Amino acid sequence: MLFNSFEFLVFFPTVVLLYFLLPHRFRWVVLLFASYTFYMFWRVDYAIILVISTLIDYLCSNMMDRHSEENRARRKPWLWLSLLSNLGILFTFKYYNFFNAAARDLAQVLDLPYAAPAFELLLPMGISFYTFQTMSYSIDVYYGRIRAEKHFGIFALFVTFFPQLVAGPIERAGNLLSQLREKHEFNYQRVTDGLKLMAWGLFKKVVIADRLAVMVNQVYNNPTDYEGVPLIIATVFFAFQIYCDFSGYSDIAIGAAQVMGFRLMENFRRPYFSKSIREFWGRWHISLSTWFRDYLYIPLGGNRVLKWRWYYNLFIVFLVSGLWHGANWTFIVWGALHGLYQVFGLMTAKKRDSLVSLFGLNRNETVYRSIQVGTTFSLVCLAWVFFRANTISDAWYISTHMFSNLLESAKAFAIQLVHGSNVMGQVKQEFLLGVLFILVMEGVHYLQRQRNVRFHISGFNPILRWGIYSLYLLIFIYFGVFSSSAFIYFQF
Repeated sequence: MLFNSFEFLVFFPTVVLLYFLLPHRFRWVVLLFASYTFYMFWRVDYAIILVISTLIDYLCSNMMDRHSEENRARRKPWLWLSLLSNLGILFTFKYYNFFNAAARDLAQVLDLPYAAPAFELLLPMGISFYTFQTMSYSIDVYYGRIRAEKHFGIFALFVTFFPQLVAGPIERAGNLLSQLREKHEFNYQRVTDGLKLMAWGLFKKVVIADRLAVMVNQVYNNPTDYEGVPLIIATVFFAFQIYCDFSGYSDIAIGAAQVMGFRLMENFRRPYFSKSIREFWGRWHISLSTWFRDYLYIPLGGNRVLKWRWYYNLFIVFLVSGLWHGANWTFIVWGALHGLYQVFGLMTAKKRDSLVSLFGLNRNETVYRSIQVGTTFSLVCLAWVFFRANTISDAWYISTHMFSNLLESAKAFAIQLVHGSNVMGQVKQEFLLGVLFILVMEGVHYLQRQRNVRFHISGFNPILRWGIYSLYLLIFIYFGVFSSSAFIYFQF
């Protein structure tokens, strides 16, 4: 079920109504039933894998909990069973065909026989998200950070909680499990704050992301038809499309949970205002970046190792992050690029500091900070080329032709924009609206640096407040792209 669908418009209020009307002891049942209904709306057989994963992790965690924290030798086999089962399921459905094809290509190059068949398997929705969530739970139980959940229904709800099941945030058991036992009373302010966040997420998805998607798809699905400015604009548009699409989902998920009294972790924090790639990853998909930090980067040794090993750890984490996003060389290159960005940034930090001092630049000056933000955004966009491109060859063409014939392509684009009727596969009014709504969103983000806009609006007098709500509704209805398109991160 899509958040931006009529079905969810009926589903969510019904669930909330039942949740608050029923006695507390039955609420977990309502949420668990609602979560499986939400998930099975795509395919019923998806739920079988979800049930298997839930049963394995419930069994393994409770078997680990039977032994003391000091007796890790008895706990370890159950941890390995949990991790290998989850990773095995993930590998089979998401990565087997990719690695099988790579092995077949290698065998052909080496002139070796290779007969392993390919499987026709449909990728279960959200498998990467709930797999990582349950893996972190098993690891935390193993190390004694949390106790295993004895109530199977509560644990199953932790795995399947519908607001964040399909595309996160990837919640930790230490945050969400205890909340599933809490009694949440209806609170008008909390409910309205949650609804406002859901509305903002829908605006980003339906008004901005789905509008930009048409133009991005036109260029990226036919890259050799373009060069110069159209490639640059399509890439920048994709940067905002994927942000609005994914952060929009997170906003709706966090807002929906807030309506019912649950607090999910923040997943985005104005990432395109970052002044470095390191800062970007502290603001983008925070639940995933902190997962890799805690469960891969630190176990590898983090930065408490020799310098070359530190760089290696960083690069490996981002390489795996790229693979997590998809079984395609384009995602691996995207992850590798961000790993190289991080390593290069660390290697050149002292030299860059020396240059800043040499030229007498003030790090607090607006111009200097703007250069940092612009540089970081440009590097992120360059990496997005590989994330969005259909193939490595397409990505190479786009990245090597973005700055070809810039002057001529800029003139041609300006003429098309002024005198033409279509721009990048859309009528030019849609192009201009896309730019306008990006500016509106970034204006809101700028205000968010000083104050929480949602809470600030709550303090307005009723006439002004409801005027803002009415204006939002008109913009949403009139300018929304109601194609019920899936969120980009559903494919991961």
